[in-house]
Amino acid sequence: MKPLPLPVRLAAGLAVTALEQARKLPQQLAGLPLTVVSEAMQLSMRVQQHVTELAIKGDDVLSGLRPAEEEPEWATFDEDETPVTTSQETPADDPWEEEERAIAEVPEFLPMYDELSIAQLRARLRNLDVEQLEELLRYEKAHESRPEFVGMLNRRIATVKAQS
Repeated sequence: MKPLPLPVRLAAGLAVTALEQARKLPQQLAGLPLTVVSEAMQLSMRVQQHVTELAIKGDDVLSGLRPAEEEPEWATFDEDETPVTTSQETPADDPWEEEERAIAEVPEFLPMYDELSIAQLRARLRNLDVEQLEELLRYEKAHESRPEFVGMLNRRIATVKAQS
């Protein structure tokens, strides 16, 4: 017996599949609203992911065009608003003291100091006493000597001393 032509076989297979799907239709209709809602939520999530990816790429490109501020204008202590004058002057540095500073380690009370941004450090300074602030200042001068960090530490030391 010769096999039937391909179009006939395809038509028979299509008819059987349609009949099977028609038998399953009552069961599928019950779950249809849930399926539609689920697919809509998945589509929404994919769109949100694509939007977020585009925003991240845009941030990367734009961050190269304008550098971020090291010390934002709004990041100040309340005490910094009023100028504090001190009559203390720093004596000339002792050579032994300079050598001691060069081998200084990160202060134990703030072990992650080197990783902190200026805003993160500013948030932690309120909890430190004068001795700890001066230790941080010595460490900063001996290592990075970043002007914005040195200035902020000096202002905070002066403020704490004035309040004492």
